[in-house]
Amino acid sequence: MNAHNAKKKVILVTDGDLIAQQAVEEATKKIGGRCISASAGNPTRLTGAEVVELIQSTPYDPVVVMVDDRGSTRKGNGERVLEYVAKHPDLELIGVLAVASNTENTDGAVVNCAITREQKVLSGEVDKEGELISPHALVRGDTVGVLNELGAEVPFVVGIGDLGKMEGRDNPQSGAQVTTKALQLILENWQKRQAFH
Repeated sequence: MNAHNAKKKVILVTDGDLIAQQAVEEATKKIGGRCISASAGNPTRLTGAEVVELIQSTPYDPVVVMVDDRGSTRKGNGERVLEYVAKHPDLELIGVLAVASNTENTDGAVVNCAITREQKVLSGEVDKEGELISPHALVRGDTVGVLNELGAEVPFVVGIGDLGKMEGRDNPQSGAQVTTKALQLILENWQKRQAFH
């Protein structure tokens, strides 16, 4: 398969407020990808079809897309966009950064690993501040519920604290270190999976 007909690799991020956007833009630059900044917003305002069009129009790879439900526990527009992109036949979703929030009454989404604000990668649950709070491999947030429904369509999920914040450890002006490391984890996992094909 040559590069022209290869599916574009996509990473979804379940947060879209302004500080998260700055962190994601900075981190995406550092991994050599392109962030679709128009997908940010709290909540996400674009439709799934509009997001796919933007993904396909950029020459870069991977493409990072932000989706946000603005605290809604029901399926909001952010989750609908996430679902649409994950199921799109012309794209390859390689992973999701599942962002913890203080949303009550959510079951949480299952994660493959979590990253703390100290950039430690482990199995367990992190909170908004990027601290390990339980040994359960999940994350609780407002835009993550749909991940469990999607199952195999989401190959790798990293739980992470509030992007751009985490007590200053993920400051965009200082390189958004935690977000960068999380995106690198998703890329490394994809590369490992390619090696087995």
